[in-house]
Amino acid sequence: MQKAFSHKLLEVACFDAESCLIAERAGADRIEFCSDYSSGGLTPSWDDILSVKKRLKIPLHVIIRPREGDFVYSREDLQTMKRDILFCKEHRINGVVFGILTSDHGIDVPANKELLGLCEGLTCTFHRAIDACSDPEKALREIIALGFHKVLSSGGKSTALEGIDALTRLQKQFGEHITIMPGGGIRSHNVSLIAEETQCLEFHSAALTVDKNAVDPDEVRLLKEHILHV
Repeated sequence: MQKAFSHKLLEVACFDAESCLIAERAGADRIEFCSDYSSGGLTPSWDDILSVKKRLKIPLHVIIRPREGDFVYSREDLQTMKRDILFCKEHRINGVVFGILTSDHGIDVPANKELLGLCEGLTCTFHRAIDACSDPEKALREIIALGFHKVLSSGGKSTALEGIDALTRLQKQFGEHITIMPGGGIRSHNVSLIAEETQCLEFHSAALTVDKNAVDPDEVRLLKEHILHV
């Protein structure tokens, strides 16, 4: 049975301050704020985080990712991530987005637990690092046990459409315990199918213009419209 209609929402990944405001005006329900689109998203500067926080009225989640590449982090990386989380907490950011893996493609339970210990009052999303895990179901059970509120996933594939069967299975098995948020290549032309098949309630998209320079407000509006009418 499908959950309450009113709980469906659209999170838009934004890579600069202006895009955050464009997405909000176009109907986004929440912003995931990142820098450096080409690397898949890194933690923005503290000045940019504060600038967006002051101007935004909808919830703001900040990615905590200190460098590009894999999700196996050194102690130095972890210290950087801790500082960024504490900054977000101090300045009342709504949530943070991170994920730490072991070198054998599993969840680094101690390292994630260490960061989660700093996150009281923040909504915590485990990002698409889960798609690099060798055993997604085991990984998701550990993510739930750690206390993450949400997980962003493309079902282990390059895009959520390609991973739709895995996302449907994970939603059916774990959707009562954690919010499973499809992301990866989600656009207005495919979000209805993904929403209908998976029965997920939250969806993640960069909603970029064709030249990938900024959020496309028309695309945000269409995404939101299609999500709400499934």
